Amino acid sequence: MATTAATIDLPQPAERVWQLIGGFGSLPDWLPYIPHSALSEGGRVRSLTNEEGGVIVERLEAFDNQARTYSYSILQAPFPVTGYRSTLSVHEVPGGRSRVEWSGTFTPAGTSDEDAVALFHGIYTEGLAALRKTLEG
Repeated sequence: MATTAATIDLPQPAERVWQLIGGFGSLPDWLPYIPHSALSEGGRVRSLTNEEGGVIVERLEAFDNQARTYSYSILQAPFPVTGYRSTLSVHEVPGGRSRVEWSGTFTPAGTSDEDAVALFHGIYTEGLAALRKTLEG
């Protein structure tokens, strides 16, 4: 099993950041490479469409609005991994700031641990940079 995580510190309060990213169907609101998200199964499954038209289906595994965190697994995706589980969290930082952490664990399938980690670390890092840009916009 492999794991990776990325974090970003933002000058906005944690509650404001969570309002933007805390909805399981909200990725298109802040992640430009995911322009479409459709919820099903009472909001527990999201079908994402990326810029190239690829589909990623994910299941909400845990949600805690008070702690500002949720975890999800991949049901279907064009990624070379199995057993994927990820968590997105927003934490308060002194001074009215926030820290966002996006982490994941997975088992590479048909690729090296290093390549799978690099893939998801890149997704998380680019995603958090897009979040910063959205909040600054």
